[in-house]
Amino acid sequence: MEVPAGQDGIQRLLAAEQEAQAIVTRARKAKTDRLKQAKDEAEREIATFKSEREAEFKGKVTDHSSSSDANVTRLADESTRAVKGIQDSVQQKKKDVLNLLMHHVTTVTVAKD
Repeated sequence: MEVPAGQDGIQRLLAAEQEAQAIVTRARKAKTDRLKQAKDEAEREIATFKSEREAEFKGKVTDHSSSSDANVTRLADESTRAVKGIQDSVQQKKKDVLNLLMHHVTTVTVAKD
């Protein structure tokens, strides 16, 4: 029995369709693999960027807190010096103020009518 000529063409078309389907399937798989790879690379880059920024932030926080401690110490020293200056000034003027008060308290002025 011979295969009619039309049957051979149909068989070739079916084989070509199967081959095309296999090519499409491989292309889809390759595309999916590329997308997964790109996603993984992006996630790694994001993680690296995030860790760099966190390290930079922690460094700035540390620098700021140490300079803040220095400012607190400097302000405490300035305040202590200012209080000491005021106390010294009070001690210097205390005698003059007491003498002035004693003078006004003990001096009697008589008003003439």
